[in-house]
Amino acid sequence: MRPSLLIPRSWFLFWSFCYPVCRCVLQLMLLRPRSEDFKELEIVVLRHELAVLRRQTRRPQLTSTDRVFLAAASRLLPRSRWRSFLVTPTTLLRWHRRLVARRWTYSVRSGRPSIGGEIRELVLRLARENPRWGYQRTTGELGGLGIAVSATTVRKILRQAGLGPVGERSGLSWRAFLRAQAASMLAADFFTVETISLQRLYVLFFIELGSRRVHVAGCTANPTGDWVVQQARQFAWTLQERRSSFRFLIRDRDSKFSRDFDAVFTSEGIEIIKTPVRAPKANAIAERFVRTVRSECVDWLLIMNRRHLERELRVFVDHYNTHRPHRSLNLAPPAPSQPRFRGVRAHHQPSAIERRDRLGGLIHEYNLAA
Repeated sequence: MRPSLLIPRSWFLFWSFCYPVCRCVLQLMLLRPRSEDFKELEIVVLRHELAVLRRQTRRPQLTSTDRVFLAAASRLLPRSRWRSFLVTPTTLLRWHRRLVARRWTYSVRSGRPSIGGEIRELVLRLARENPRWGYQRTTGELGGLGIAVSATTVRKILRQAGLGPVGERSGLSWRAFLRAQAASMLAADFFTVETISLQRLYVLFFIELGSRRVHVAGCTANPTGDWVVQQARQFAWTLQERRSSFRFLIRDRDSKFSRDFDAVFTSEGIEIIKTPVRAPKANAIAERFVRTVRSECVDWLLIMNRRHLERELRVFVDHYNTHRPHRSLNLAPPAPSQPRFRGVRAHHQPSAIERRDRLGGLIHEYNLAA
């Protein structure tokens, strides 16, 4: 074996590291005694090489660090020496101005804080739901909710949304007019149910147009005038207990609604409004309930007799008033028995929801487990 192969590998690594260090030291020793003329010649050569590179590269790609270095170097050199830079003097001045602007730019904004999106939507909601409210009135209502907003800000938000002052948006829409009138109106009507023995039963009901709450007055196979009047008196007594302020009652021109029937409600200060002949749409809300009770209840049951029908209708009306959602009420029941939750709640697991069967499983109600 040759002697050179016996030299350890660590010695080769050591000498490979020492070689470039020694070369750099020798270069410094040679450059130190050089004259100024030699340095000037070297600068001329470097400028010529830079000019050659400029002819080959149209536009160099500079980073942010390069711009900062060149802008700082330009402040140390006179303008007569700026010809050696890669960019024009105008570009150097623009970079310097940006550095100065960043120095005096603060991250914290001064002035009034911006209005959040939720407050903006609330202002627009109050303006649309209350077209007769001015800027000051809206500001006062927001203050009662713990939201400090000036009247000028309210005016700005409304103008950006295309809503003018109170004089330009105080007109009452048909929807708002009908809702305001419906709160003081009742409707009465009949619908029929055929029993398993082909006996026809008549059901008298009342419905509140504003809340869509239904009251079944009674069922009978022979709806005489006296029977209808008696049911009207009992329903009027319930209105007195609730202290409801109804002004109108809509009914059709059925002969079962006699003068005594009208007199019961007239004595309570309720005016009777008769629908035109053969115009079911004039009492559309009552007709819509008839369709609902048929499609969801009585058309799926075999009714034995009057008591059976009364029991089934009692259960369905309770479901209709306390649980069934209504599109006209923003998917809420007329008189909910439990608080309604809006939106999806992630912490409610499927096991925390219980089902309640009504009418022998014909109707299902879902509630949160206690």
